[in-house]
Amino acid sequence: MLIKTTPGIRDSEITPREIYLNRRKFLAAATGGVLYTATDAHADSLGNIQKSPLSTTGETLTPLKVVTSYNNFYEFGTDKGDPSRNAGKLKTRPWSVKVEGQCNKPQTFDIDRLLSLAPMEERVYRHRCVEAWSIVVPWNGYSLSTLLKQVEPNSKAKYVAFESAYDSHTMLASFAAGIDFPYREGLRLDEAMHPLALLCFGMYGETLPNQDGAPVRIVVPWKYGYKSIKSIVKIRLVEKEPPTTWNLSAPQEYGFYSNVNPEVDHPRWSQVKERRLGEFSKRNTLMFNGYGDQVAAMYSGMDLKKYH
Repeated sequence: MLIKTTPGIRDSEITPREIYLNRRKFLAAATGGVLYTATDAHADSLGNIQKSPLSTTGETLTPLKVVTSYNNFYEFGTDKGDPSRNAGKLKTRPWSVKVEGQCNKPQTFDIDRLLSLAPMEERVYRHRCVEAWSIVVPWNGYSLSTLLKQVEPNSKAKYVAFESAYDSHTMLASFAAGIDFPYREGLRLDEAMHPLALLCFGMYGETLPNQDGAPVRIVVPWKYGYKSIKSIVKIRLVEKEPPTTWNLSAPQEYGFYSNVNPEVDHPRWSQVKERRLGEFSKRNTLMFNGYGDQVAAMYSGMDLKKYH
């Protein structure tokens, strides 16, 4: 399996968020409020977004252009630039998410109902990828627990399994990507119900671009990025630990829990340092990606090297 390393990103290729938002305001005024350009075709406002007290503070946001042009989304290519070129094939409407399994009220939610379940929040989270690069993004959504409470998990529900959309006509074949599709991920139920686990519909105040997981994904900020599954179509509450894509593909490299841990190296590289995209120098990796004061209690007594 080949995982691409971080290339250099030129300053001229980076658009700071403030410039991006000001440009959008200018274009909207110039067109009488109608805003639709080739470069912003994906953008659609999520309406009123509340600032969340769960946001990380004191961090500089990663420029929007970086976040939308450097992605892991193997369904649309294994090179970091492939998803931004190819994910336009993904049709995000109509869209529905089926929630089933060990729950009292299994339901199918269309995207509009999902958008209306709770007020939209902006949460600035660090996002750490297993390849030792990181970003800081203002994600938009609400706690995943809001959705799970709608279906009322029963006493047998111990884990939550997730599945991404897959269309063999528009997405890469499994043999070409090197992993099996559809993409699958999972969390322990208490992890999924934790307030930090975000059901995400947008970023920077706009709907998610396709390459970043449109129309709905999760963001679990204390875990490596591959746990934050994109373009979700199915959620299942289950009794036993569910199989996950990268754990099936390379169990010696990717554990089920995948908590950010500088003391547990990937077999092919160290996790002690990370590089924030858009920056030159490296920084120390933080245990649980810096969210340990909020999540560490869930793993009390666990051997975090064994259950990596």
